[in-house]
Amino acid sequence: MINLILFGPPGVGKGTQSQILIEHFNLAYLATGDILRNSIANQTPLGIEAQKFMDRGELVPDKIVTGMIERRMNMFSDKNGIILDGFPRTIPQANSLDTMLKSRNDKLTAVMALVVPYDELVVRLLNRGKTSGRPDDAKMETIKNRIKIYHDKTEPLTRYYSEQDLFFAINGVGKVEEITHRLIENIESLLI
Repeated sequence: MINLILFGPPGVGKGTQSQILIEHFNLAYLATGDILRNSIANQTPLGIEAQKFMDRGELVPDKIVTGMIERRMNMFSDKNGIILDGFPRTIPQANSLDTMLKSRNDKLTAVMALVVPYDELVVRLLNRGKTSGRPDDAKMETIKNRIKIYHDKTEPLTRYYSEQDLFFAINGVGKVEEITHRLIENIESLLI
């Protein structure tokens, strides 16, 4: 099994690259942002609660996200593994993921971190806000808060996964195809 985390701040290109990687490696795609936005659009109780946090550019609480991911992981037995986008975002979530994978007699293959300069992230998010209709990408104040929260709460996972020799930094600047090539090359080197 190939179990990957695509890692990086908002706007780094995780969603774009995930779509390519799931096809290339026949992986299931678990994106917390997509799952949450779907819940919001359908006005589920989870969606209504999550909306409050997302409107402020804050992380949705671990308990909600972890339960949601665990339920979704059990739906994909026909795939070669999973790719996680937006999870884990905190050390407690990473510990929960380790437990979930272990209960399936599985483990994490790698954390592929896309690295993009701050100014480029802001431009990407503002552009995405104009074209995607995502309100969390349309306001500079919300964007800055999301990036700050990433650095404060999520970036500590860099050390967590580096200590396990699972963390790989990948240059996330360039054409989509160039970034994809870097990712696939790194992932395939781990499978040998």
